[in-house]
Amino acid sequence: MPQSFWVGMLLIFVAGVMAGDCMLPLKWATRWQWENTWLVFSIVSLVVLPWMLAIFLVHDLFRAYAQLSLIQFAIPILFGAGWGVAQVLFGISIRRLGMALAYAIVIGLGTLLGTLVPLFAQHRAQLGKSLLAEVFTGIAIMLVGITLSAWAGHIRERAPDAVSVTTSGRYGTAVVVAVLCGLLAPMLNYSFAFGQDIAVAAAHVGNSDARAAYAVWPIGLAGGLIPNLGYSFFLLRKNRTGRQFHAVFPDVLWATLMAILWMGAMALYGMSASYLGKFGTSIGWGLFQIFMIMTAALSGVITGEWKSAPPSARNFLGVSLLCLGSATALLAYANH
Repeated sequence: MPQSFWVGMLLIFVAGVMAGDCMLPLKWATRWQWENTWLVFSIVSLVVLPWMLAIFLVHDLFRAYAQLSLIQFAIPILFGAGWGVAQVLFGISIRRLGMALAYAIVIGLGTLLGTLVPLFAQHRAQLGKSLLAEVFTGIAIMLVGITLSAWAGHIRERAPDAVSVTTSGRYGTAVVVAVLCGLLAPMLNYSFAFGQDIAVAAAHVGNSDARAAYAVWPIGLAGGLIPNLGYSFFLLRKNRTGRQFHAVFPDVLWATLMAILWMGAMALYGMSASYLGKFGTSIGWGLFQIFMIMTAALSGVITGEWKSAPPSARNFLGVSLLCLGSATALLAYANH
């Protein structure tokens, strides 16, 4: 395998670890309510950081943007808006279901659609039977792992002495919210995959493929800003929690750390896609999500979500991690 492949795998692994832990600081935000933390997280991750990265890393950024048509901007923005709704639902799912189960449901559906839609839409003519068999087998094993992880979380939730991570609402309702989130979540990858005209324009003005990818994020993420800000302001007004911004520290640091981890993960994923070749925005997305699930599950264990879970729940979680590891190997082989 070429060296660039292993560089891409390393980048996507680090990106998955960062994304898998990006919601972890939310557990330590004790002075602010969810909406206070989410507002700061949204502004930093969707506006401040993507524009900083693009301006500092992409040569002649605005000259590249000037070459694009309105439709070339509109497509990633619209997909980004759909993902923005999912981002709001994701934050709610984390609070109601815990990290391991929420990631399993949301990322499971997001991985399935986010991998297959760009693969068939952009590379249909290049798909041989052997490649399809490897991809579908890898996805099938991954879905088994996700199902086992979700079932393990369900057993944990039903345990009479479990430490519940559900803060409000019924379990079934929380799962429905997570499923809806999962259906919308891959729109972030659609925004990146179908916004590659922006990266091409950045490459034409003298940027490498890895750096050109940074030009896509400020545009795609702009669409996701409105749903996140809108919901945060709605809750701030409804719950009258705007006054909590008077106590800035330490929660502003946790919200900023969440944003740094999340945007850093997206930036590394964008770079890894250029190293992984033509299937980087499809199979690469699947690998990225698997690393996220595994990291989130292990973080949930470390932070005590599974402390009181029955042995059967922990066993299911362990088998699910083995399945996800096997799926990683198969998808990596398919992309080599």
